[in-house]
Amino acid sequence: MLPATFKLCAAISYRHLRNMTGLRRQAAVAISQELSKLACRGAGPGCWIHQVRRRSSLLGSRLEETPFSEMEMSYIRQGEEALQKSLSILGDQDGWKTETVVDNGDKVLSKVLPDVGKVFRLEVVVDQPLDTVYGELVDNMEQMGDWNPSVKEIKILQKIGKDTVITHEKAAATPGNIVGPRDFVSVRCSKRRGSTCVLAGMATKYGAMPEQEGFIRAENGPTCMILRPLPGSPSQTRLTWLLSIDLKGWLPKSIINQVLSQTQVDFANHLRQRLARTA
Repeated sequence: MLPATFKLCAAISYRHLRNMTGLRRQAAVAISQELSKLACRGAGPGCWIHQVRRRSSLLGSRLEETPFSEMEMSYIRQGEEALQKSLSILGDQDGWKTETVVDNGDKVLSKVLPDVGKVFRLEVVVDQPLDTVYGELVDNMEQMGDWNPSVKEIKILQKIGKDTVITHEKAAATPGNIVGPRDFVSVRCSKRRGSTCVLAGMATKYGAMPEQEGFIRAENGPTCMILRPLPGSPSQTRLTWLLSIDLKGWLPKSIINQVLSQTQVDFANHLRQRLARTA
């Protein structure tokens, strides 16, 4: 199949066929699918990060969708950048220090990166299958404020293709109003490849959502959540959450670190409660 597909693609290079965009798109998509199959067959069980890197090609997203504007392509590239940076951070196992360990096995780790600052890493196992967790975090994203007390509201401002969205998020007030009202404008990229799902994001600028009165515009990213079935137990999902936030304003680092690590622990508990109610 693959050699024949390359011949078809080569034929498109002739001048009298260059304008046949449908044929060109069909051929390129076929090549992408064949290469993905070959890569999948050759990958080892411990290479999930490398699988996602290889198979999250921007080319595939562009060819399967209608043509994007220059601005939309910029947002798609930002989402891809957030994904690649996040995977690079998580792929480096050195330097992580334990922040919190909960009795149920949930744990928060952290490390300081020269160009990013302090990042936090949540590792938990959720007693729900991957499809259920993915649906809650991606398909029902705008409902997160209903069950996560740390989030006041999430709105999708724009959808770009099947993988990329621009969102506006208002953070809920912290106990005692230690951290004042913050909001975020982010580009989010969701990739599902086989049994691994990656939800990545980073701060962006969006003309239709300028800074809001009464809120400090904070910035997140690169950040991501990775979902994988627990080996040997497909009814459970291992969730890894890389959190990187610049809250802006003047806040002591000790308070920021405490708030962010606790936010991750609380998120896991609230997610479990939500899934238990809706499963």
